[in-house]
Amino acid sequence: MSEETREVAEEVVDVVVETVEPETVVEETVEEEVLTEDIVRERLRGLPGRWYVLHTYAGYEKRVKQDLEIRVHSMDMEDFIFQIEVPMEEVLEVKKDKQKLVSRVRIPGYTLIRMNLTDDSWRVVQETNGVTGFVGNGRNPVALTTEEVVKMLTPVIQQEVAREAVAAGKPVTVGKPEIVTEYEVGETVTLKTEPWVGMPATISEIDAVSQRLTVLMTLVGQETPVDLSFSQIQKMDAE
Repeated sequence: MSEETREVAEEVVDVVVETVEPETVVEETVEEEVLTEDIVRERLRGLPGRWYVLHTYAGYEKRVKQDLEIRVHSMDMEDFIFQIEVPMEEVLEVKKDKQKLVSRVRIPGYTLIRMNLTDDSWRVVQETNGVTGFVGNGRNPVALTTEEVVKMLTPVIQQEVAREAVAAGKPVTVGKPEIVTEYEVGETVTLKTEPWVGMPATISEIDAVSQRLTVLMTLVGQETPVDLSFSQIQKMDAE
């Protein structure tokens, strides 16, 4: 398990993974471990403090988490600030006909924190490098509701459980990495395939799994859909 993944909802993940671990093994049928929002909601119940969202400089989310954890320890704030999380996600990035597993920040520019809000704890967080402020009204941050926290953390924990299930040879349908591409619906691209080399076309549909897409191009004065592979097009600004 990667260090980045362990950083995501540590207390919740540990308990959830134990919860979904089967007590008996059936040789004939291997059932998928499914982690639901209800399970996450139950494991969050009773944890001290409330969850808040911090604005951070984009790209500094993990650095903010690290600096905050150091400040919490050095300033004896463990009884007020309990957990700082940067929700991460893994995606299969399709680029130039190749797939690459990429770990990225799920909510760029934001960090989650579970804390008891006091003047001192607010100051410790607010004065941390990279933090531009709490989400809310200045000195009165708005705490997340339980449902908002569940929505933010469940996909992250599902990926953690799915990764462990794959390692154990178990089937997985929930929590698998999303496939993302460098193309978007509505984007204008240039065709690379004969007999339309150099002609512009507009993407109308994308099938990331099969690495194919449908483009609309003008043929004989009419807009015509054409099915192509990723390798048959290129971005307009590509050399």
